[in-house]
Amino acid sequence: MSPDHARLMARYNRWQNESLAAAGDTLDEAARQMARGAFFGSIAGTLNHLLWGDRLWMSRFAGTPKPNTGSIPESVGEAPDWAAWKADRIATDLAIEAWAEALTMEALTRDLTWFSGAAGREMSFPLATLVTHFFNHQTHHRGQAHAMLTAAGAKPGPTDLFLMPAA
Repeated sequence: MSPDHARLMARYNRWQNESLAAAGDTLDEAARQMARGAFFGSIAGTLNHLLWGDRLWMSRFAGTPKPNTGSIPESVGEAPDWAAWKADRIATDLAIEAWAEALTMEALTRDLTWFSGAAGREMSFPLATLVTHFFNHQTHHRGQAHAMLTAAGAKPGPTDLFLMPAA
């Protein structure tokens, strides 16, 4: 992990979220909320969990506000509706990019310590490891959302990093 790689992944994150939002716009609210057998149930639930996770990690990385909901099971309700999700997603993605722009190699070598609700205890890891986890978590859940959107008849764009438009 390097600051340049974090900046690349932050830009990729925004590009991919824009693609999922555009695909989600082609569905009605019932289709976005329909239970589809995914871990977070629906397209909306999965995208809300992803927004929640990004906000949680950014609160740890950059001191930004914590998510609206407090726990992983509650994360599916992070945004109250599709319009709010899209606005919150854009704001969060811009915050991620701004954070990545300011990231230094020195910061990546330091440990970050926090209390993990998922683990039920204090944790400490090198920031570089946690930033890798952060971007990996995004990719994992965006892949789930992409599959559900595709199955629902929407058409998200390509996901290959090498196809991302130049900055």
